[in-house]
Amino acid sequence: MKYPIDFLDSFNKSLLFWMQNFIKMKLSTLSNRQVSDTEAFAQILYRFRKPIEKIEELKSLTKQARQCGLIGINTYINPLEKLYYELCKSGFASLEEIDEEYIIDFLAIHTSNLADATKKNYKMAVLSFFKYIDKNNKDDHGKSFVYGFELKNWAGLSGQKGNKLPTHLNDEEIKKFLEALEITEFKNYSSAKNRLLIKTILYSGMRVSEALGLKYKDITLENGYYLFRILGKGNKYRLAMIQENHIKKDLQMWLEYRPIDCELLFCSRTAQKLSQPYVSYIMEKILSVAGLRKEKNGAHMLRHSFGTKLYNQSHDLILVQEALGHSDINTSRIYTHFDKERLKKAANIFDEDSSN
Repeated sequence: MKYPIDFLDSFNKSLLFWMQNFIKMKLSTLSNRQVSDTEAFAQILYRFRKPIEKIEELKSLTKQARQCGLIGINTYINPLEKLYYELCKSGFASLEEIDEEYIIDFLAIHTSNLADATKKNYKMAVLSFFKYIDKNNKDDHGKSFVYGFELKNWAGLSGQKGNKLPTHLNDEEIKKFLEALEITEFKNYSSAKNRLLIKTILYSGMRVSEALGLKYKDITLENGYYLFRILGKGNKYRLAMIQENHIKKDLQMWLEYRPIDCELLFCSRTAQKLSQPYVSYIMEKILSVAGLRKEKNGAHMLRHSFGTKLYNQSHDLILVQEALGHSDINTSRIYTHFDKERLKKAANIFDEDSSN
């Protein structure tokens, strides 16, 4: 049986519901050849038929299963327990708001001092959990929400290469991208919406999940700028501004089609929240028309393009941190690697020495 992704009346309860069902599935599918106390193990499986209300109880039951001789269950429950506590602190209102960037950050924080084998187990456990949700959720219209996480951009193992510089568009590529955006064909009712969505991400640097979570009341027009009130990670608000001329036409056209009963700025014809795979589909079409191919073609590349351009023009890390909503300024430092003027100074040090 499949369930709505936000099955219960709160984020924490829904998250625990999915973790309980995932662990129950693992209890039934892991090798039980070494289970010695079959009666006790049967009682544990029976308990999983009823709702579990606390993560501590879920952890206790899996510990009991391990004591019965079930090998491998700790590989899953230990990372998920940490993930549960982190997600409950995040301020997310819906499980749909969890994105791949958040999961990569979680892995980076919680596996930094672990051995490579344990890091692999964390990655496997987290991926398995979200793939389980992908396959077992369905809304009232019969549609499933799909995370599609791959975590290919997480370089947490010592044997792997270090974190790669973020994929972004340079100035010439941004020009081609925007030209292609205007001529890429979509269905009439979604053309203006798609253009507005992509421009909103590019011109503000907001995360895809933040753009999809914008409410219509979160945007106002002040002195030639649209002001956006963004609910970011950790349930923290920040502001972003976009010049009126960049999005006014598309915004006015989209408002003619937008369902009036939807509180979100961006939604489907049936007033449902848009998904990240939908945004990826839009990006693929635009990049194809533009003749641009990058290592990472998702809309998160637009956020990196904004961050790169903002730092190159301002050389202000605090501004980049505030604009992108980074909790740690060290996250913003990645954009200093694209500062060509700074690199020129490094390249010219011997010339400067020779002139003395």
